[in-house]
Amino acid sequence: MLIKIYPENPNSKAIEQVVDVLRKGGLIIYPTDTVYGLGCDITNHKAIEAICQIRNIKPEKANFSFICYDLSHISDYIKPIDNTTFRVLKKALPGPFTFIFNASHMVPKLLSSNKKTVGIRVPDNNIAREIVRVLGNPILSTSIKDDDDIIEYSTDPELIHEKYEDLVDIVIDGGYGDNIASTVVDCTSGDFEIIREGKGELEMYL
Repeated sequence: MLIKIYPENPNSKAIEQVVDVLRKGGLIIYPTDTVYGLGCDITNHKAIEAICQIRNIKPEKANFSFICYDLSHISDYIKPIDNTTFRVLKKALPGPFTFIFNASHMVPKLLSSNKKTVGIRVPDNNIAREIVRVLGNPILSTSIKDDDDIIEYSTDPELIHEKYEDLVDIVIDGGYGDNIASTVVDCTSGDFEIIREGKGELEMYL
């Protein structure tokens, strides 16, 4: 199913419809401030396994990120951080970054059996954040990759729908996506180490 939602003012009924699908263990494709993401409720193990099947990876080997609504949401899933790190996050988020932290015990066991870290995102996109706010907990997310050698990420929601309609329950058309992913920053050692250069410029916030 393809649903049109406008990012400037997301329709609350449409958001509720998406959240209802997530609560039932469904999979969604949704816009962020970077590329389109494939997501599910982080509390639903079957849904997590379904995403792993689509991406052809084992849950314990997967580098998924958690899409959170705001900073208070983040604190449940990571070990305590220092004031300097918190100040940078406060300035940089919402924004096109994935910050990697040491995971707390709240991270689903399915994902943290071998890994002690978690990637956290607060995208600057009202659709993604409203879904998470109404759901009441983060969504697990992975980027939609394209088979094209030139374009790494799919940007057209209608084409994404054509490709994934048999694999997911809802594709949200929130307009064209970007084809530059988030900047990935490792914060596990207390410093900011850029693992992948992406859309976000961390130097602006340090």
